[in-house]
Parts: sequence; C-alpha cells; structure tokens
Amino acid sequence: MSDALRFSVTAPVAHSLTMAGRGIRLSRRNLDAVITSMLLPVMLMLVFVYFFGGAINTGTEYVTYVVPGVLLLCAGFGSATTAVGVSEDMKGGIIDRFRSLDIGGIPILAGHVVASAARNLVSTALVLGVAFLIGFRPSTTVPGALAAAGILLAFIVAVSWLSAVVGLLVRSPEAAGGFTFFMMFLPYPSSAFVPVDTMPSWLHGFADHQPVTPVIESLRGLLLGFPVGSTPWVALAWCAGTLTVALGLSGALFRARTA
Repeated sequence: MSDALRFSVTAPVAHSLTMAGRGIRLSRRNLDAVITSMLLPVMLMLVFVYFFGGAINTGTEYVTYVVPGVLLLCAGFGSATTAVGVSEDMKGGIIDRFRSLDIGGIPILAGHVVASAARNLVSTALVLGVAFLIGFRPSTTVPGALAAAGILLAFIVAVSWLSAVVGLLVRSPEAAGGFTFFMMFLPYPSSAFVPVDTMPSWLHGFADHQPVTPVIESLRGLLLGFPVGSTPWVALAWCAGTLTVALGLSGALFRARTA
C-alpha cells in the first residue's frame, strides 16, 4: 500500500478519534449537562418504581420490568444531546478552523458520536448500579448480556448520528435542545413502562411498530432470559436503517452548510 493510499485510509480514523477526544474534554467542561443526563434517568426510574410501580401490574416485579425501558430512555436522552454539540460547532465558527486543517465533515461528526457513546456508557453503568440497589436482578447469560449491550450500543450510535443531523438542520443550540424532549417522549408510547396491551387500542399500532419497542423488548428478553425470537434482528434493522439515512443526510447537510 502506497503512503498516499495509507494516509487516505488512516487520516479520517485519526481525525475522528481526535474529535472524539475533543468532545469528551468539552463534556468535562459542561458538567451540569452531563450530570443532568446521568441523574434524570435515575430519578425517573425511582419515580416510576416507588410512586407508580405499586399500581402497575406487569406480571413481575415492576423494577424488573421497567429497567430495560429506563436504559433506553437514558441512551436516547444522552444521545440526543449530540445535536446541541454539533449546532454549537456550526454556530461558533470552529468548523472553518477544522476545514483549514483538512479535517472533513464525517470525522467531525463521528467525533461527536463517539463522545456521545462514551458518555452513555457511564450513564448506563450508573442506571444499572442504582437498579441493582433497588432490586433489579437480571437472569441472563454472558452471550445474552453481550447481545443486549451490542443492541444498546447500536441504538446509541444511530440516535447520536440522527442527532447530528438535527444539529446541522437547526440554526441555534437552543433549537437543537428540543430534540432531547422528543427522544424523552418516544419511549412512553412503547412497552418501556407499561405493556402495550394496556394502552388504548388506537395506540397499539404505533406502540408496536415504532423503533423503540423492539429495542426495549430485545433488552428485556436478553437481560431477563425471556424468548426473544426475531425481535433483536428487527431492533438492529431499525438501528441500521436510521444510521444509514442519518449518514447520508449528515454528509449532504454538512456540505450545504459549509459551502
């Protein structure tokens, strides 16, 4: 392999890792947002378990039922903050400096996505730690746990990249922040907190066929040792489709915004 070809292959990866390091350093400087993204899912889990759990019949301990949904809520909320970071970069003029260093759009956005995944790993560990303290006991195998982690990571990457698209579309970080509220709402009309069959019949179609439900059902089945059938493949198909569309849109939007 020639030096020029080797550079063309390795440079985007090196740039992406550099941008990821930058994103993590920026997170350390914005501790209030990081703490909020970590504590909010924990607080919601405690509210649902101790305030509402006694009135909700899921056929099992409610903490056992709700934890997979909270993990997804945590992942969605944390990933959605990528939109704010991308929007701040686009508004602040730092992109011109990166382009002068021959750093392309995909590495810049990939850096935000990798940093988002790193933040989400910490948030997920915190949620699981608190869940264990309040009675969550998974019944899984090592392959099942690894499969659940893989699906959750695929969801984080897909939503993070979709958030990057939102950050490129809007004109202010404040508007980008609105995407986090959408991602917080999406798990509610799903099987995250109550079984779908307890919802009004007119809501069943959406709740059963939106992307969050198969991801949650996959996590729940893999962590608790329930049969999952083809559900994990459906979840991965949603994640792959979302990621594919987001990659295409982000590349086109970045070129349009920086032309």
